[in-house]
Amino acid sequence: MAREPSAPPRPPCELYLITPPAIPDLAAFARDLEAALDAGEVAALQIRLKDVDDATVLAAVAALKPIAQARGVAVILNDRPDLAVRSGCDGVHVGQGDASLAEARAVMGRNAMIGVTCHDSRELAMDAAEAGADYVAFGAFFPTRTKETVHRPDPEILTIWQETVEVPCVAIGGITAANAGELARAGADFVAVSSAVWTHPDGPAAAVRELKEVLTTNA
Repeated sequence: MAREPSAPPRPPCELYLITPPAIPDLAAFARDLEAALDAGEVAALQIRLKDVDDATVLAAVAALKPIAQARGVAVILNDRPDLAVRSGCDGVHVGQGDASLAEARAVMGRNAMIGVTCHDSRELAMDAAEAGADYVAFGAFFPTRTKETVHRPDPEILTIWQETVEVPCVAIGGITAANAGELARAGADFVAVSSAVWTHPDGPAAAVRELKEVLTTNA
């Protein structure tokens, strides 16, 4: 678990996209997703829909998963390991109030990618890493309109994690092209971005290009 002194440096910080919590027009969003993914390399897409029924979630996965997977982008479903395995997602992201990591692993199997929200707590993150999480997520680092947040970690948590633990870390919460570089320099393996991409005035492709330029510059 702890990093060895001779461990090689980690690769540059990558982009992790999260869908809006509501997608009124799935066909239009699918076109936006294609444009975003064609604009620059993206590591993962988390499908995160709130206050919708299972059929809506499954319809979203059916529409968006082929677009992402055709471009080598892992598809992660938020909260629901049962629907993730049913719909053929690559993994699931669970929060502290969702299914446990152990439950998610039992449902999805050893090869699935499972991430865990850890807020501003290295203790929660260490517990998740020890239990076999594929990544841990810290945040929200900045104010965000995507969801209510009460935790505001200091970027130093990324630095400490990077120096001591091998399990990758994701920075989340209010991330834009203006602040992503700070988190990349601090040690984030991935930056998770939602509204800064989907509401960008010049469109999602422009947003991805800007973010990738920032992450490349701060590698």
